[in-house]
Amino acid sequence: MSAVPVTPPPVSADAAPARPRLLYQPAEVRTGWRVLPTRIAAMCAVEIQKLRHDRTELYTRAVQPALWLLIFGETFTRLHAIPTGGLPYLDYLAPGIIAQSAMFIAIFYGIMIIWERDSGVLTKLLVTPTPRAALVAGKAFAAGVKSVIQAVVVVVLAALLGVSLTWNPLKLLGVAAAVVLASAFFSCLSICIAGIVLTRDRLMGIGQAITMPLFFGSNALYPVSLMPGWLRVVSKGNPLSYEVDALRGLLIGTASHLPLDFAVLAGAAVAGIAAASALLGRLAK
Repeated sequence: MSAVPVTPPPVSADAAPARPRLLYQPAEVRTGWRVLPTRIAAMCAVEIQKLRHDRTELYTRAVQPALWLLIFGETFTRLHAIPTGGLPYLDYLAPGIIAQSAMFIAIFYGIMIIWERDSGVLTKLLVTPTPRAALVAGKAFAAGVKSVIQAVVVVVLAALLGVSLTWNPLKLLGVAAAVVLASAFFSCLSICIAGIVLTRDRLMGIGQAITMPLFFGSNALYPVSLMPGWLRVVSKGNPLSYEVDALRGLLIGTASHLPLDFAVLAGAAVAGIAAASALLGRLAK
């Protein structure tokens, strides 16, 4: 006896047809905060690509820290004029020169923003879906990468001059992190100034007016204990002092306050990105 065929269940006319299974599933569109890391990385990569076309900036900016180490450092090492607790002055100075060279790269980063405004690039970037915070952060961390390259040059030169530096990979990563965070803050400071003054000439004048006070108002050249009282207050509010303190502790093993140093640097970088993002639109008007 043959089996009775099973009648298929009735299909409702209102039921939606089953979607065909695709061999390739399109990527999920990321929105909100999830898009920030990729946009920041993309902007950072674009900025770093510029070094492939012109490396002159890296070579010329290496001259000044070399002169500080070769002339100022060697001379004051022989004079023994600055007490550094038994540490050779050249060893004491090297982390400060790393921080100085990184700051000098970042503090004039706003000039590039003004050039992009004048050439129409900034307007095109602002009409894209990329958040302004991602644009600023990408440029800020690109300045940090450039500063790390500059720091490598200074570290190699200091090692050739006999400075006792650590080669511990973890500590060197900490050095790179401190340089990136500090450079991000100073580049954002430059973008903020650009958003206020709006012209390259004014930015150059203000940048030159604040770089030396930031440098001499830190612990890059001499211990904080040698400063007058009012300058100690300035030094405590200067992010460069915390960068130098972290670099000394990581590179030459002096007493430092690494948790506090990195907390201040990270907080300054975040605050700088927020302030620069708020002023970025003023440049495009």
